[in-house]
Amino acid sequence: MAYSQIRLKILPSIRCLFDKMVRVKVEGLTPHKPVELRSKLVDDKGVTFKASALYKADETGQVDVCSTPSLGGSYTGVESMGLFWNLAPDAPHSKLLKKDVLSPIRVDLEALNGETGELLASESNERGYMTEGMKRIPLQEGRIRGVLFIPPGNGPFPGIVDLYTFGGGLTEPRASLLASKGFVVLALAYYRYQDLPKNPKNLDLEYFEEAVTYLRKRPEVKGPGIGIISISHSGGLALSMASFLSGISATVCINACNANTVLPLHYKDIVVPPLPPVMKNVKTTDSGLLDIRDALPDPTMKEHRASLIPIERATCHFLFAASEDDRNWNSTLFASRAAETLKNHGKKSFEVVTYPKAGHFLEVPYMPYCPSGFHAAVGSVVVFGGQPKAHSEAQLDLWERVQEFFKSHLDNKST
Repeated sequence: MAYSQIRLKILPSIRCLFDKMVRVKVEGLTPHKPVELRSKLVDDKGVTFKASALYKADETGQVDVCSTPSLGGSYTGVESMGLFWNLAPDAPHSKLLKKDVLSPIRVDLEALNGETGELLASESNERGYMTEGMKRIPLQEGRIRGVLFIPPGNGPFPGIVDLYTFGGGLTEPRASLLASKGFVVLALAYYRYQDLPKNPKNLDLEYFEEAVTYLRKRPEVKGPGIGIISISHSGGLALSMASFLSGISATVCINACNANTVLPLHYKDIVVPPLPPVMKNVKTTDSGLLDIRDALPDPTMKEHRASLIPIERATCHFLFAASEDDRNWNSTLFASRAAETLKNHGKKSFEVVTYPKAGHFLEVPYMPYCPSGFHAAVGSVVVFGGQPKAHSEAQLDLWERVQEFFKSHLDNKST
């Protein structure tokens, strides 16, 4: 085998945005011989993620991952992006961490002789978060802490507040990628970040109101209202913002609860207590991890209604996305209860999309699937549910839906 003729190609380019598909091809192989493809990345925590797949070269000595089936390894069958979404961490219970969105994440790809394990060719795919000319502005405005992403061009653009999961700090990948689609996005921190409280006793909705007001006043933001995107615990915050604050036109809740959870929520003289967990419903899996899916009761039951968020007060459009195999909590129940509440109050401006076999963390496309991890509210490792392929397909579908949803409800053509 003349190795100098063997090429591993990443098309259309070795550089792309994180949420974009690439085509991986190997050319110049011996026809019909086995070849192993491997992918690897190291995240910002130093955790290594790897995937591999075994292929057989065709009669022209090629493997095109978009059309050739994998015969074994991390996945089987034709999976054009299998080497990306199947990346699994060396350290268990790790979620891919990307703190610095100014630099791309590098995925190294290798082709090896399927019989001898000898390296034949390699190439790297740089998967970025920022488009050319996009601005990333760290914010310290009044009490607000976060990062503002502004797309290139003249604008004004629709504005979105991005709220992430429980655990504090700030997560920027989704916000920056959403901004690359033509939105001004404020990734908003709410604790354990800079000078924000480390262990707050409650959450103050007036802080979030300040953020909404700030974003709506930015000259790059077109009105009249803005959007919110949320996941997990922050879904309750998004629903509370939509219910109590003005100026919100579209709200996305991904695997959220329709009641307040974990910490009391304060707004002026209103206090919404957290939904109390039922500890006897926490189970342990065969592998010794906690399964907390049924720990939270149905918030529409009489004794829990104080924790229910009064979404019937909201005037915005809602998109509820729920994974049917979410083990963090019963997302499909909470989404259907939220839809019932809106329907019972004569509101039609909502949609619910459910994903069978998907788990808790529905992220941007091609984000490696995270089956388990440390849960900040529980204080230990829990299972998040889902199956890698179904989960990956759900991420792809939801990302398109989210963009369409915001475009149709925020892009007010008359302005």
